[in-house]
Amino acid sequence: MAGRSDNKTMQDWVKEMAEMCQPDSIYWCDGSDEEAAKLTKEALASGELIELNQELLPGCVYHRTALNDVARTENLTFVCTDVKDDATPINNWKSREDGYAECREFFKGSMKGRTMYVVPFSMGPVGSPFAKYGIELTDSIYVVLNMKIMTHMGQKVLDAVGANGEFTKCLHSKAQLDLEKRRIMHFPEDNTIWSVNSGYGGNVLLGKKCLALRIASWLGKKEGWMAEHMLILGVEYPDKHIEYLAAAFPSACGKTNLAMLIPPEGLKAKGFKVWTVGDDIAWLRVGEDGRLWAVNPEAGCFGVAPGTSMKTNPNMMLAVQKNTIFTNVLLKDDGTVWWEGHDDPAPAHGIDWTGKEWTPDTKDKDGKPVDGANANSRFTVPIKQVPCVSSEVDNPKGVPISAFVFGGRRARLAPLVYQATDWEHGTYVGATMASERTAAQYGKQGEVRRDPMAMAPFVGYAMGDYFQHWLDMGKKIKNPPKIFNVNWFRRDENNKFMWPGYGDNMRVLEWILDRCRGDVDAVETPIGFVPKESDIDTTGLDIKPETMKALLAIDTKEWEVECDGVEEFFKSLGPRVPKEMFSQLEALRARLKK
Repeated sequence: MAGRSDNKTMQDWVKEMAEMCQPDSIYWCDGSDEEAAKLTKEALASGELIELNQELLPGCVYHRTALNDVARTENLTFVCTDVKDDATPINNWKSREDGYAECREFFKGSMKGRTMYVVPFSMGPVGSPFAKYGIELTDSIYVVLNMKIMTHMGQKVLDAVGANGEFTKCLHSKAQLDLEKRRIMHFPEDNTIWSVNSGYGGNVLLGKKCLALRIASWLGKKEGWMAEHMLILGVEYPDKHIEYLAAAFPSACGKTNLAMLIPPEGLKAKGFKVWTVGDDIAWLRVGEDGRLWAVNPEAGCFGVAPGTSMKTNPNMMLAVQKNTIFTNVLLKDDGTVWWEGHDDPAPAHGIDWTGKEWTPDTKDKDGKPVDGANANSRFTVPIKQVPCVSSEVDNPKGVPISAFVFGGRRARLAPLVYQATDWEHGTYVGATMASERTAAQYGKQGEVRRDPMAMAPFVGYAMGDYFQHWLDMGKKIKNPPKIFNVNWFRRDENNKFMWPGYGDNMRVLEWILDRCRGDVDAVETPIGFVPKESDIDTTGLDIKPETMKALLAIDTKEWEVECDGVEEFFKSLGPRVPKEMFSQLEALRARLKK
């Protein structure tokens, strides 16, 4: 049975959007498994989905996007506000009036010959004080089925919104998948998101980055909470006590792998376990006990396939063996899937992500090897299928956060781990986060790319105001999380990684949480507190004492150069950067000179 709502605002809005998009029919989703099975059958019949081998991958399906539609199109993503400075310079901006006017032309008649699906969804457990409700209108069954995995979806949301409740108005149409007319528009002042001419998840699953970060960050600033691009994990100690931390990393820094980390044998033997609460987004509020509490607003994982393997992320590999939507990977002849970096060797033959015949010898017109899977190919999987999922994943109160961890990819500058001296200094550490570009990223290799709190593509308002919100939140939290920075990517003079990474990162998390508990000392340096070499447990790890020393070393000359880069970056963000950020910069310069 289709969903139903007695919310007049919602009904009027759905009617108004339908008059603009002109679908042949409107279907209100109830979020049931029966409905998902029916829609899957329809999408298989139309070719929108391909059924995979149900014996080997039960409940799994395959989808291809258009060739011009394989990633978030940040240059076509806008924040539309009345005052330009409320959104810039980090976001692309249009006025509300211009944003709506432009998109209306693209949406007109875009759903002719199609069904408009009304998808009621909740980010965060329904009924939780954290929960935010939305309605996504879409002409894509692929979107509906992804939203069922990624959000808390269905009639229970309509019941929670009730006759008068608020909801985010989300409108999506594939339209003609015309890149020139593709737009992903956010109207924070209206709690509205419009996305047109895309079918790629990051642009069209409007509960994810669009609501859970861009709109939610705006709402959080207004309402006094935080929406952050952070994983949430719990570390269980041998005495069964669990400490939780939230961590922010730019892309290509191993965020999902850390969220599902398996401790190395040496720490497993001590009795440590890791529990995944979330792999991508955290919403945080101050609890009655004066601590910061976090929920994962999502119900699924939308992960990058290439590079995911039993070595890098065994928990994720086990999760995607059933009930998973695979997008733009290689389709094998036996009806299973493969991607570059998979544990299995490349198959002798398959159909690549563009729908063409593929073998490991396939070359492009310039003679370069052709990948079978798109570099940004994805899987969408329920988080409850992850073997190490936390029992607290649906706790409406969330989990208490002991530590924030920031990270980046720095070959020389940052030590393996250091701790900020206090909240304001920690805000500075997050605000100055950066990675050096890898060969896979557009731009000059080694060039420093600033990504404050890993939120550069996702904050829904001016970055200077976002830093101020962090400072304001610090004054509200009686028992704030301690703040750390990690760098798994330091290299030696031969350009080889010095730290093994992956599961061994647990050794650093142990020190971080021991610091939070007051169980271990540290060395004070100009940049913050660094571990004593002997305080990182290296049991079972083949790492020389001089390597550990180098991993924790601070080169004051390199940090002075870093300060110049930070000053330039802060100035590029305009006059709204808080004076405290410049004070922290000058204090760091003074400590480095000493």
